[in-house]
Amino acid sequence: MRKVVVSLLLLALACLAVAEATAQAAAPARKKRLAILDFDYATVHGGVAAIFGQDVDVGKGITDLLVTNLVKDGTYSIIERKALDKIMAEQNFSNSDRANPNSAAKIGKLLGVDAIVVGSITQFGNETKNTNVGGGGGNWGGFGVGGFGHKKSKAIVAVTARMVDIDTGEILGVAEGKGESSREHTSLLGGGGNWHGWGGGAADFGSSDFQSTIIGEAVKNATTQLSTEVIANKDKLVARTIIVEGLVAAVDGGQIVLNVGGKQGVKVGDQLNVERVTKEIKDPSTGKVIRRLATAVGVVKVTDVDDISSVCTAVSGTGFKIGDAVKTVTQ
Repeated sequence: MRKVVVSLLLLALACLAVAEATAQAAAPARKKRLAILDFDYATVHGGVAAIFGQDVDVGKGITDLLVTNLVKDGTYSIIERKALDKIMAEQNFSNSDRANPNSAAKIGKLLGVDAIVVGSITQFGNETKNTNVGGGGGNWGGFGVGGFGHKKSKAIVAVTARMVDIDTGEILGVAEGKGESSREHTSLLGGGGNWHGWGGGAADFGSSDFQSTIIGEAVKNATTQLSTEVIANKDKLVARTIIVEGLVAAVDGGQIVLNVGGKQGVKVGDQLNVERVTKEIKDPSTGKVIRRLATAVGVVKVTDVDDISSVCTAVSGTGFKIGDAVKTVTQ
């Protein structure tokens, strides 16, 4: 009888181990996180002003379309523009830094992403008079906003992007997109619709009115191709593993405040193990601490984060004290 009980116990343990292994295998890996900076358009700046009659941030317009495409695809997790804009403002990030991999890597590290995408618009015009010639857009003078005389022409847009490793500044992958309108027209802003969405220098390139123009059609085609190539680079990007270590800085009622925050990689929803050092073991010859013995106090969950601190609530355990060590390994 005892042998039967033992056998059943071993079988139960084996089934439990298999179930846990299956659950772990089935658990999906987290999506790789990307932040996308507004594309640089310095190369085509003069021509853009001539097309729209004023300076329009076509780099932001291209970026918004790329973000929309990537979010719809679902391969990556994309950082919200609000979070990106906040970090860039705090770091005094200028438009001239848009295509700089080193500056981008710094921003990406503060955001806790796996990589950051920087890009440039290299062509934004038509097949005969492209705006990437530089200067003040003199070739467009006299033709009116968006126009180029009586000759019909197709619109052409070309963009390039680089995926940058935030730890090394290394370029992990390159993506390109080139789009051409299927129709010809005497105006880049012609071809259909009644688009005037560039008030105050902004550009709503996602509107149906803009995409019905021939330049809008070229923008959409270029961005679609670019998105496909960014997605194809997914295997070149490795999800970062972040080790967060800190201390309990304050305990106030049910809130536990930690001395680590967003700059160390802490995010709302993270859970951290809390331990209390009970003894330090020192090397008898040097006096250096070689090991710390600790006991588990509990687990806390992050509810609010700023750059240098975070607020948590207890998931398990009680009696948290100032100086308790916290640690988590997260991706």
